[in-house]
Amino acid sequence: MSADGRTIVFAGYTVDGFDLIRRIRASKEPRIASIPAAALTAYARSEDRSTALASGFQVHLTKPVNAVDLVQKIAALMS
Repeated sequence: MSADGRTIVFAGYTVDGFDLIRRIRASKEPRIASIPAAALTAYARSEDRSTALASGFQVHLTKPVNAVDLVQKIAALMS
């Protein structure tokens, strides 16, 4: 966590993002359980979006992502 209390978590190829967000949301520490999260994925079907949001992500972005859209979504999550 940064000095100002903001956190960004990026999950890579070796981490299942759905498992990661479920573990974060299940944390007993409110500060951790409420970390803002965006799914950035190549899976673009409506079912994929629904699964990501149901798993605990607040935002679902698909690749290739527009850089301006990415920055706006991150800014919205952090506000």
